[in-house]
Amino acid sequence: MLISIESLLIIFLVYFILVHVGFYKFFEKAGVPGWKVIIPVYSVYLALKIIKKPLWWLILYYIPFIGFIIGIGLIVEFLKSFGYLRFYQHMLGILFGPIYIPYVAFKPETQFIGPEEAKKFKKSGTREWADAIVFAVIAATIIRTFFIEAFTIPTSSMEKSLLVGDYLFVSKLSYGAKLPNSPLSFPFAHHTLPLTESVKSYLEWIKLPYYRLPAFTKIKNNDVVVFNYPDGDTVVIQHQNQSYYQLARDYGRDVIWNNPDLEIVSRPVDKRENYIKRCIGIPGDTLEIIDQIVYINSKKADLPNFSQFSYTVVTDGTYLSEKTLEKMDITDPIYPNPAFPFAFDVMLTHENAKKIEQFDFVKQVLPNIKPKGYEHYRKSMPIIPHHPSFGWTEDNFGPLFIPKKGSVISLTPENIIIYTRAIETYEGNQVNIQGDKIFINGEQADSYTFKLDYYFMMGDNRHNSADSRFWGFVPEDHIVGKAVLVWLSLDANKSFVNKVRWNRLMNTIK
Repeated sequence: MLISIESLLIIFLVYFILVHVGFYKFFEKAGVPGWKVIIPVYSVYLALKIIKKPLWWLILYYIPFIGFIIGIGLIVEFLKSFGYLRFYQHMLGILFGPIYIPYVAFKPETQFIGPEEAKKFKKSGTREWADAIVFAVIAATIIRTFFIEAFTIPTSSMEKSLLVGDYLFVSKLSYGAKLPNSPLSFPFAHHTLPLTESVKSYLEWIKLPYYRLPAFTKIKNNDVVVFNYPDGDTVVIQHQNQSYYQLARDYGRDVIWNNPDLEIVSRPVDKRENYIKRCIGIPGDTLEIIDQIVYINSKKADLPNFSQFSYTVVTDGTYLSEKTLEKMDITDPIYPNPAFPFAFDVMLTHENAKKIEQFDFVKQVLPNIKPKGYEHYRKSMPIIPHHPSFGWTEDNFGPLFIPKKGSVISLTPENIIIYTRAIETYEGNQVNIQGDKIFINGEQADSYTFKLDYYFMMGDNRHNSADSRFWGFVPEDHIVGKAVLVWLSLDANKSFVNKVRWNRLMNTIK
């Protein structure tokens, strides 16, 4: 059931009114005029006096999200002060406040006993643990949903800027925290229940529309951003590390859907895989890549300091030893290159490429640059817009306009191929192409006005990154937050004693 923003506001208003009806009666039974419950700020002050809680609660109550926790505390403390001391009673008050609070408040037998009398109630050890766990789960869920969340780097797509084994803090506040699309979910699980391969960790009985709270800053070029994987709306469970759409292009949709060994699921936006990349292009930019060099609005873009590219290292027959690779901090796998007798494809920073070129046994270090129309890509078409008439590669790409909310583009049979997914999938329209004519929602169209902002993401490990070159734009409703800090870094290939990368601890992300 999809709930609109308007419906959501009505629900909150009804919730507010019904809970305050209950508190009106609570105030009266505690000896305070009930009408005072409608006075902003003062009513919270009186409530704290009734339950004898410190006035600094009043300040916390009006801090976004923290106030939600304080509100839960107020409900629980009021129920206790009126003799409702059981755990299940508190949970009813928290989960079903608009019904339960007026119900108990208007019961004749409900009488004010005060917080002192409530303290005489002795909790069992089990009850103490249950209260602590529930509070911790609620508090942690609010913090990770609206403030900051911990992530880890599972792949090398951002090497050497971010390493496999880096543990990050990602700020939800920076770009504005967004409401979860699927609020009914198992705590701390993303899309799959722990210890299972495909059991969903969420229910779709209630679906909330996209809404983002006010942001502290806008996404800028070269920000490191966490987002929900756009191609992750459909997933083959047995091949979750691959794009369903590329699998369909490679093997045919019918082959995948008719395979009894494959399970295919769809996921809402907030339950798609979390990716981390660098934002290369922001809304309104025109991006082009010429021989690996990125141009934004016809100007050469800054290259991150630790960016890596694929090079072919030609030697005199000497193999690149593990000791040499480790000394140069080369962690990506190396592969033989059949084009030369003794050659290897290696991911290198520009600095490492210059260093390795000085080795006596190295004859050449050649950058691997795929031109437009590269033969292999004409067959598998992994690069957007996945059409043979373009022939773009990760090294020679575009030019491409990145849509901005409110921007208008003229539609042609050529560019509609690029923007169909944005117009159709992300903005909820139906696109039909009949010859040279384009129809949107059944009406012929020669232009389109975008409803959302879009972003273009790339990994710093430019030849080992599944990014916007492969699956397209990232809509604003997929943005999760800004990567701000590496708080821990572990090297899985090192011994226990040397596992921690001490030089990376508490490093800010640039």
